[in-house]
Amino acid sequence: MGVERRVFDVGEKTVVHLLRHGEVHNPEGVLYGRLPGFTLSERGQAMAVRAAEALTSHDIAVVTASPLERAQQTAAPIAAVHGLDIGVDERLIEADNVFEGQRVGVGDGVLRTPSAWRHLWNPMRPSWGEPYTQLADRMSQAVVSARELAPGREIVLVSHQLPIWVARLDAEQRRFAHDPRKRQCALASLTSLHFDDERLAAITYTEPARDLLADASPGRGA
Repeated sequence: MGVERRVFDVGEKTVVHLLRHGEVHNPEGVLYGRLPGFTLSERGQAMAVRAAEALTSHDIAVVTASPLERAQQTAAPIAAVHGLDIGVDERLIEADNVFEGQRVGVGDGVLRTPSAWRHLWNPMRPSWGEPYTQLADRMSQAVVSARELAPGREIVLVSHQLPIWVARLDAEQRRFAHDPRKRQCALASLTSLHFDDERLAAITYTEPARDLLADASPGRGA
């Protein structure tokens, strides 16, 4: 189902929901990043359903997701509820990371290898992956495109933890350098950007799958 593009009316209220994908099946505990073949676990699929249920009564006009399987799977229940096709936007993809496919836990895996330390010299950038400024730019562009596609309605963009968190930091005009353990972006959470015309009026955060988070394995995106 298509959405007609039109210009903003005065006082138009638009909401862009940034939805993080659900739990991924990752028994080896590697940083999967942009690697193909990493799909939702059974719990992750249940998380996607929780997100869809939370948005059932909302006026969702567009559902767009990162091209990675876990994001497309998370988008599927929402698209089905609202009778929509799932769009693909490369700008929503996971952040690039040189440690893809490797274990990166503190005290084990690749971080114990001296040859890897050259990638860790600048956490402000960060030196091991896609620059935060680049992440912020592409996520901002994706949000603007979505907002302009369905003004006055609601849009769901399914992405990944780091891109969503950086997008929020950018929207709140906060520094990009941060402690990954303190990101407020749980699995299947919604970071919702509320616009009054083109002005960002508010940001809200909800966790529709909170009851499933306690036993979930931590994400290993970027």
